[in-house]
Amino acid sequence: MSEQTTPVTANSANPGADSPTSRPKLKILLAGPRGFCAGVDRAIRVVEEALRRYGAPVYVRHEIVHNRTVVEGLEAKGAIFVEELDEVPEDGHVVFSAHGVPKSVPAEAQRRNLLYLDATCPLVSKVHREAERHFAGGGPEQRHILMIGHAGHPEVVGTMGQLPPGAVTLINDAREAAEVQPKDVDRLAFITQTTLSVDDTAEIVDILRTRFPNIVGPRREDICYATTNRQMAVKELAAECDLVIVIGSPNSSNSQRLREVAERSLAKRALLVPKVSDMDWSELDGVKTLGMSAGASAPESLVQEMIEELSARYDVTIEERIVKEENINFRLPQPLADAV
Repeated sequence: MSEQTTPVTANSANPGADSPTSRPKLKILLAGPRGFCAGVDRAIRVVEEALRRYGAPVYVRHEIVHNRTVVEGLEAKGAIFVEELDEVPEDGHVVFSAHGVPKSVPAEAQRRNLLYLDATCPLVSKVHREAERHFAGGGPEQRHILMIGHAGHPEVVGTMGQLPPGAVTLINDAREAAEVQPKDVDRLAFITQTTLSVDDTAEIVDILRTRFPNIVGPRREDICYATTNRQMAVKELAAECDLVIVIGSPNSSNSQRLREVAERSLAKRALLVPKVSDMDWSELDGVKTLGMSAGASAPESLVQEMIEELSARYDVTIEERIVKEENINFRLPQPLADAV
């Protein structure tokens, strides 16, 4: 693991700030990587390109990603967010969110002759294909699937909806892993939500493998590279911090997991803050070293806005700790890929 440190002075972060001597000192440890992952970036580009190609409005089923700033920005460009397809008019264009959807959703879109675009993250689609592979064929090769994930999360709803009712059992936590009673313990497979805590998931997998030695899983757990990297980056700096701020929305699973990882990695405190206007500045009383990260659905602009406000209040020094470089890009889905 390589680590890079890039100091940034208060004046370079905020050239018009008051003299540093008039403000308390604050050291910011900035986690890297942070913010948008390739799947989130692709999903946003799908909506933007659909608007460019087809014109407004373009309908989006569910929040394209779990971040209000992103959603509001796309709404300003002409996107209309809905929860179900019955809110889309007969001639509408609709985008499915990055979290994925049950098979019943594109089937309904086809029945109504809606033009739809699937912005499901390719790493989520990979989990869908794994579930289908384990279930396919019937007979002795067919396996009941245990899905490690959080009940009600749209990714979990979408993944379980790839198979018939009863084909998947959801495992929310270690207790459920220890108590689940499948009918045939020798014909089991497991899959996982992509945005889980790496450590929590490893514990659940260990329980399942101990209880069911013949259970089949992916070569690597399905938690995506971006979730793993962001959690690793927070772990590297948390113990040095009086407070860790994670920029992200409360309904963002990967952002919530980052906050939990910070707490478990010996940060004195950790907060999830959607944007700078939501910050309770009294939380920084007595803080000398502040850690910062952002969930995979949070734009870097929110991080920079927080840094700018901190630089107006404190004599800030920034060290960016980069534990992993990311250079992954995903192609747009057809037919948009042919249009760019």
